[in-house]
Amino acid sequence: MTGLLIEAEKAGIEVLEDARIGRLKGLYIDNIIVLNSNLETEKEKRCILCEELGHHFTSYGNILDQTKIENRKQERRARAWAYEKLISPDTIIKAYEHGVQNRFELAEFLNVTEEFVQDAISYYKTKYWPYYRKGEYCIIFDPLNVIKKEAI
Repeated sequence: MTGLLIEAEKAGIEVLEDARIGRLKGLYIDNIIVLNSNLETEKEKRCILCEELGHHFTSYGNILDQTKIENRKQERRARAWAYEKLISPDTIIKAYEHGVQNRFELAEFLNVTEEFVQDAISYYKTKYWPYYRKGEYCIIFDPLNVIKKEAI
């Protein structure tokens, strides 16, 4: 979480923890990110902090009313920003190079929640279906698998 806190500081964003934001896990308002102090794990805090940073860089106005299409679009943009930041395809390849074999190990390796990994995989399935290729690597998203083309 330290790297994200440094990024927030560089962007002029204050990060606080407070339980008074109710059922929300996080909230971004005018260069302030509030994380719910009832979040149980550092992994969850890290994921929520990254998404709220995504709101800083991609959203505008009050988007709490998720019945509005534009607000839902802004929510998806902020989440996509967080997925690209914490679980990019390049990061998945690096994890594979370190022996990571599945999404559970990926969550542990990247210090994020399993739910965040699954949501990121769903995002990439939509974005790159049916696979993502970079150099000698191919990432298949359903089920998650990284294949390295062997040198001939």
